[in-house]
Amino acid sequence: MSQDNTRSQDRILFHLKTRGPQTAAGLGAMLGITPAGARMHLVNLVDAGLAETESQREGRGRPKQYWKITELGHARFPDRHSDLTIELVHSIRNVFGDRGLEQLIEHRERASIANYQKLIGSKRSLKQRLEALAQIRTNEGYMASVSEMPNGDLLLIENHCPICAAAAACQGLCRSELAVFRALLGAETKVDRVDHIVAGARRCAYSISGRSHIGKKS
Repeated sequence: MSQDNTRSQDRILFHLKTRGPQTAAGLGAMLGITPAGARMHLVNLVDAGLAETESQREGRGRPKQYWKITELGHARFPDRHSDLTIELVHSIRNVFGDRGLEQLIEHRERASIANYQKLIGSKRSLKQRLEALAQIRTNEGYMASVSEMPNGDLLLIENHCPICAAAAACQGLCRSELAVFRALLGAETKVDRVDHIVAGARRCAYSISGRSHIGKKS
């Protein structure tokens, strides 16, 4: 396979990872190629087990064919050495018990809050703080972004979880991350997890609302 084809297929996988199921025409428009060209790459991804198709009905007429990333496709993205991480989680639980594991999570939580606060600095608005947090999380491998919902609330989206295997083995890690976000964004801000990769969703997403909203001082 040529380097150009490999790059195109990597870009398609990235779009499927970060945007969810897409049509061949939609992917072609994003990549600047024809729908037929996008479909050719998608077929190769399906043959490699990295993508699969599904039909979605949109109003009247025949269902549209959408393409989505598979579990094997997700595995192409960084996972921070999942086997070693899972082994460490089990070892900590076996040696120190559930309470010992919980103390370790609490220590990590406090350290994360302190580190994030230092990196975010004194951002003026909730949106500015959230965008700074998303950039930090992206640097850590979470493919994070911020969008605004129709009702004016904000949405922190994480399209990848580099510690997913560990989080599946230890649910306390996910609970702790939610606590970190709530601590960082303040008591006047409401943070709710609305999508969860460990629960089977394509992404993790957090709905954020509060008085310290866009353009206002927190």
